[in-house]
Amino acid sequence: MKRFALALLALAVSGDVRAARHRHAEPSPTGASNALAVAALDRKIADLDAEEQASKKELEGISPQIQTVHARAMARARSFYKLTRAGLLPVGGGFDALLRHAMDVEHARFALERDLGEEKRLRGHGADIARSLERVAKDREALASQRSAMDAARLAMEDEKRRQAAFEQAFEGSQGGSDFVIVGAGGPSSAAASGFAASRGRLLFPVVGKADVRPARREGADGPGLEILAAAGSVVRAIYTGHVAFADRYGAYGRIVILDHGEHFYSVSGNLGTLDVKVGDEVGAGERIGTVGDDGEGAMLYFEIRHGSQTIPPGPWLGL
Repeated sequence: MKRFALALLALAVSGDVRAARHRHAEPSPTGASNALAVAALDRKIADLDAEEQASKKELEGISPQIQTVHARAMARARSFYKLTRAGLLPVGGGFDALLRHAMDVEHARFALERDLGEEKRLRGHGADIARSLERVAKDREALASQRSAMDAARLAMEDEKRRQAAFEQAFEGSQGGSDFVIVGAGGPSSAAASGFAASRGRLLFPVVGKADVRPARREGADGPGLEILAAAGSVVRAIYTGHVAFADRYGAYGRIVILDHGEHFYSVSGNLGTLDVKVGDEVGAGERIGTVGDDGEGAMLYFEIRHGSQTIPPGPWLGL
């Protein structure tokens, strides 16, 4: 009794510590830096949008200027051509007439060169603006792609936080003794009446069919688990009556189902190929909850038994 009381006290203290951690949790530095990065990216995109609008407006204003200068240059070219035709030279007007004609020709040539130069400058400036618009479009596309990637990363991070919270909460919901009276495929479970703890050594093996077993540990677990090597797609079943506290992907566990068996006892089945139950479902002993999966290292089921959040050696509970 003394050992049992000490164990209950330890569980209560650990629960208080976890609650305190949740209460005093501060915003993630990574989340804050990501928010700053997104804000900086949005400012760059806004600057590019403003630059694009200004460039388009300037380009729209250049087009009529080019047309005006071009028309004036064509008119001056025709005038210059007429002045330089040999048949129009003022032969009989004497030297003064020839001098005035030469000055008119020079003025016409100068005005024509000026208009042609202005047209060339305007066309060159328009080409520069067009190239700038192309650069802005490429830069904005690259930034938009980066923004989408950051949004996807943020959503993935938020989803992972949600999964982590749900995973942790899955081990906090069990109340009292076994409340489950589910009838499984083989009829009522004789162990259901006496509770999960009383079924130690007599629990169902989690995989239907032939399987090899070896001890293992998953990242984030406090204690030992089992890797049950079986053919991919083999049926994974509930070892005892309970309800589904978690059914999703989570970290190194891959697809995982956590069953709450009452009395704060839980079974954890990870590395599943399929999830055949959902959170809130009640299952009987022997009912199918998923199938054995293969994460690239061979087909296997990763299995744990927990009391609260503490992982306990599952072998003796399964009669191994």
